[in-house]
Amino acid sequence: MSDTRRRVKVYTLNEDRQWDDRGTGHVSSTYVERLKGMSLLVRAEADGKDPSVEVTQDLIESEEEHVEEMPETSPLIDLPTCELNKLEEIADLVTSVLSSPIRREKLALALENEGYIKKLLQLFQVCENLENTEGLHHLYEIIRGILFLNKATLFEVMFSDECIMDVVGCLEYDPSLAQPKRHREFLTKTAKFKEVIPITDSELRQKIHQTYRVQYIQDIILPTPSVFEENFLSTLTSFIFFNKVEIVSMLQEDEKFLSEVFAQLTDEATDDDKRCELVNFFKEFCAFSQTLQPQNRDAFFKTLAKLGILPALEIVMGMDDLQVRSAATDIFSYLVEFSPSMVREFVMQEAQQSDDDILLINVVIEQMICDTDPELGGAVQLMGLLRTLIDPENMLATANKTEKSEFLNFFYNHCMHVLTAPLLANTAEDKCEKDAVVGSTKSNTICPDNYQTAQLLALILELLTFCVEHHTYHIKNYIMNKDLLRRVLVLMNSKHTFLALCALRFMRRIIGLKDEFYNRYITKGNLFEPVINALLDNGTRYNLLNSAVIELFEFIRVEDIKSLIAHIVENFYNALESIEYVQTFKGLKTKYEQEKDRQTQKLSSVPSILRSNRFRRDARALEEDEEMWFNEDEEEEGEAVVPPVEKSKQEDDFPDSYEKFMETKKAKESEDKENLPKRTSAGGFKFTFSHSAGAANGANGANGKSVAAQTSPAGSNGSSSKTATLSGAVTATKGSLVGLVDYPDDEDDDEEEETSPRKRPRLGS
Repeated sequence: MSDTRRRVKVYTLNEDRQWDDRGTGHVSSTYVERLKGMSLLVRAEADGKDPSVEVTQDLIESEEEHVEEMPETSPLIDLPTCELNKLEEIADLVTSVLSSPIRREKLALALENEGYIKKLLQLFQVCENLENTEGLHHLYEIIRGILFLNKATLFEVMFSDECIMDVVGCLEYDPSLAQPKRHREFLTKTAKFKEVIPITDSELRQKIHQTYRVQYIQDIILPTPSVFEENFLSTLTSFIFFNKVEIVSMLQEDEKFLSEVFAQLTDEATDDDKRCELVNFFKEFCAFSQTLQPQNRDAFFKTLAKLGILPALEIVMGMDDLQVRSAATDIFSYLVEFSPSMVREFVMQEAQQSDDDILLINVVIEQMICDTDPELGGAVQLMGLLRTLIDPENMLATANKTEKSEFLNFFYNHCMHVLTAPLLANTAEDKCEKDAVVGSTKSNTICPDNYQTAQLLALILELLTFCVEHHTYHIKNYIMNKDLLRRVLVLMNSKHTFLALCALRFMRRIIGLKDEFYNRYITKGNLFEPVINALLDNGTRYNLLNSAVIELFEFIRVEDIKSLIAHIVENFYNALESIEYVQTFKGLKTKYEQEKDRQTQKLSSVPSILRSNRFRRDARALEEDEEMWFNEDEEEEGEAVVPPVEKSKQEDDFPDSYEKFMETKKAKESEDKENLPKRTSAGGFKFTFSHSAGAANGANGANGKSVAAQTSPAGSNGSSSKTATLSGAVTATKGSLVGLVDYPDDEDDDEEEETSPRKRPRLGS
C-alpha cells in the first residue's frame, strides 16, 4: 500500500509540563506485516530534521485509522500452515492483530473458516506427548490471543465438550510460570458435580458443566486483564451470562424437578447433609436468577413463592447447622431484595395461623440475636434485611388497603418485643442504681461489658433509630409505653464508646423530630441527666463522645426548642457553666433569658382590661414570667398544662389580689366601665359580652367555686390530672368566669386588645 503523508500541527511538552507550539509538519505512516505496531517520524517543514520534534513510539490509533482505510473487499489474513515449526509465527500473528478491531475480525473469520482451532489443539496433544516446552508456551500465547479476539463463534468451538479440556490444557503452560498448573486435574478429579435431584435432561447437564468450566477459565486461569485488555473478554462474560439464563429457564420449566426439591427440603426425614446440599442448590439457583431480565426474574420468584420457598426457609433458618443457616439467609436476601411486599404479605397471613414464636420475621430476629460470630457478620446482614422489610418507602398503598399501616401494626404487635428483648434485658431495673448524681465520676449502672453483646445492642439501636425516623406514630407509642429512652440511656455508661454513641444517636434522632410530645417525655423523665453525666465523666477528653453530646445541645440551641432549653438551664446549668471551650451552654442560657424578657415585656404591654380577663394566681405560685414561658410552649402544641399549685389553696386567697390589681387601673376601668368584670357574691368575676355566645355561656358565682375546685389539684404530677384541670379551666373560660391561672396566648393578645361589641371577645367564643 502506498505511503501517505499528512500535514499536521506539531507540539512538544516542555519542562513545565506545558505544550509548546512548534509549527506545522508532515506525518507519515506505513504498515509492516508481522511487526508489533508502527513508528511515527515527525519532520519539520523546513529542510532537514529538527531533533526536538522527532518522536518514535507505538501508535495503535494510527494503525487502526490506516487499516480502516483498506477496502472491505481486501482478502482475509493468510494463516500459516498448522505445523510445529510454524507455532512461533502463528503466535506472533495472533498477538499483532489484537490492537486492531478490523484485523481481529479478519483473523477470527479465517480461524473459523479453516477449522484452525481444532488443528491447533491436535498440535497441543503432540507437543505434550513430546514434552515440547517451547511449543507449549507458543500454544499458550495462541489460545490466549484467540480468547482475546472476543468472538462468540470461536467460543462455541473452544468450549465444546470435545475441545474445552484441551483449551484448559494449553492455558496451563504459562511461560511466566516455572511449572505448569494442574487445572485439568482439578476439573476432572477434585471438582465434583452434585445432583441434589437427578437431572434427566442431557442438554441441561451439558450446559451446567460447560458454564462451570468456562467460569473457571475466566476467574481462575486467565490473569486479571490490564486496563488495555479489560474489554477483550466482554463476549466471554456474555457467554457465561446467557448460559446461566438458559439453565435457570430450563430448570424453571421443569416443575416436577423443583417440586421434588421442595418436598425433600421440608421433609423432616431428610438427613442434614442432604438438606445442606438442597439449600446450597437453591442459593446457586437464586444467584443465577440475577442474570434474568426483570420480567423473567419476576416470573422466576413467583414460581418459587408458589412452590413454597418462604415456609421452607422458615424451617431451615431455624436449624442448628451454620452452613445451612448461612445459605438460607442468602436465599432470603434475594427474596427480600426482589419483593419485600411478597415477604410482608406472607408473614401477615402466617400470623393469623401461627404463634409469634415461629413467625418468619421472628425467626430472622432470633437468628440475628443468636449469631455466634464475634463480629456478627450474619447479624449485620439480617439487620439490613429487617430494615428493608420495615421501610415505609417500599410499601405499597392501594385504594382498598394500605400496606404500611397493616404491616407496621403487625410488626409492633407481634415482632417488636422480640427485637427489643436483649436491650430491655441488659438495661433491667435491677441492674440500675437510680441514685446517680449529676457530675458524678462513678458509673452507677451495670452495663454489658461483653463486646459481642455490645455489638448486638448497637445493631438493635441502629434499627430502632431507623424506626424513630420512619415510623412516627407506632414507635412513639412503643417508646412511651416501655419507657424505652430511659432504658437506652442506661447504655451511656457502657465502657464501649461505640455503644454509648449509639444510645446518644437514638436520643438525637428523637430530639431532631422537634416533637413536643417527645420533649415533654424527656423533661418529665429528666432524661438529660445520663447524657450530662456522660459529658462530665468524659472530662477534658476531646473525643467523638464529647463532640456528639455538644452537637446535641447545639442543635437544641440553634433550633430554639424552648421547652428543652428551659429544662436544661433550670436543672443543669450550674453543672455545665464551667464548660467554656464552646459557647453552646452560655448560648442556651442567653436564649432562656431572652425568652423570659420577651414574656415579661409581652405581659407589661397587655391592656389592663385583657389582663383582668386573665386567670390569676397568688404569690405561692411559680414566678409569673416563668409560668408564661411554660404555658406558651404547651399552647403551641394545642395543649395547656395548668401550673402546679398547692392542693390546699383556697379560692378565698385570690379576691384580695384582684381587688388590689383593679384599684391600680381605675382610669382604665372608667373608660371601659361597661366591660368591667363585676364581683359576684361568691367571690368570682362576671363578664358581660355583647355576643350571644357569651350570654349563653355565662355562669353565676356558684360556678366560680367549681372552677376554683377544679383548678386547685393542678399540682399533681400526672398528665391525666393536668388534662382534667385543663378541661375545667377551658370550660370556665368559655363562660364569663375568671379562674386562678394565667393562660397567655399570642393570638389572644392580638384579638383581645379591645372588648367592645365591634370585636368578638376570644373568651366568649
